[in-house]
This record gives sequence, C-alpha cells and structure tokens, in this order.
Amino acid sequence: MEALFTAVGLGFGAIFVGEMGDKSQLMALTFATRYRLRSVILGMFIAIAILIGLSVGVGAALGNFLPTDWIRLAAAVLFIGFGLWALRGEDDDDDEHAVKERRSGLLTVIGAMLLAELGDKTMILSMALGSQNNPWGVWIGATAGMLAADLLAVFAGAWVARHIPERFIRWGSAVVFIVIGVFLGIEATLALTG
Repeated sequence: MEALFTAVGLGFGAIFVGEMGDKSQLMALTFATRYRLRSVILGMFIAIAILIGLSVGVGAALGNFLPTDWIRLAAAVLFIGFGLWALRGEDDDDDEHAVKERRSGLLTVIGAMLLAELGDKTMILSMALGSQNNPWGVWIGATAGMLAADLLAVFAGAWVARHIPERFIRWGSAVVFIVIGVFLGIEATLALTG
C-alpha cells in the first residue's frame, strides 16, 4: 500500500510541475473562453485519463515505437485549423448554432488534448514513472496532477470569458491555436528531418 501512495505522490508532483506553462494550459484557458465549463473540464478529464493510462500502460519499453513526430505534425495542422476556425466568428442571431457549438466543445477538447499531448513530455514522464513504480498509483497521481494544473488555466479562462469582449477572445484564441500549431509543426519537422 505504501508503494501505491508513493507512486500517487510522485506522479502528482512530477506531472503538476511539468505541466506548468505547458501548451495544454494555454489550450485549457482558450477552451474555457469558448465552451461551457462543464464540457471543458469533462473533456480534459477524459483526455488526460486516457493519455496517462496509455502512457503508464505502454511503459518505457514501447515508447520508441510510437510515431510521435508524425502525430505532432498532424496536431500542428489541426491546431492551425482550430485557429482559422476561431477567426470565422459567429452570427449573433444564430442561437441554435451557438448551442450546438457549445455542445461540440466536449469532443473538440478531448480530440485537441489527445493530439497535443501525445508524445509530449507529460506522456514520456508518465511512461518512465509507470515503468519504475506502481502503475495504478502513477496513473491516479499523474492524472490528478495534470488535471489540477490545467484546471488553474480553465478557471482563468472562465474569468476572461466573463470580463473580456467576445471579439478579443476570438482573436486571442485564434492566435493561441495558430502559434501552438506553428511551434508543433516546427518541432515535428525538425525531428523528422534531423
């Protein structure tokens, strides 16, 4: 039982600190300005639990077989697409469209978080921790640590959504997604060509 609690603490601490300032926090903040808080939190929880579970389950032994550079390149294209989509704006008279968009936030959050974090330092760290410690403890601790770090950004994003005009949020979201996409693309391209 002590090994489980040690793994939980180790997983929580390592991932919480590792997530500070990471792209997933920027994404969480941006999603919180655009979608319902409940959808963002649930989407993040699902994506994080899957990612950390996959990382711990796979372990360090299979980590080299994941095509992370190609996944990063696909994520880059997706993020740039999200940024361009955010620029399109919304028709204020189209309430039905706005309700559908808020509902679709859950799948958007899950998909974006999964793609952005696949092959990221969080996943690699979880693999390493899971290969050397109690895997259930690492999964619980790392999932809680990543969720806690990203929730800080979600609540900041919810505050921004209440206090900043929608057009600034839309442009800010677009810039954040495009910048993340460009950086992911550069990172993937350098890894694939280097």
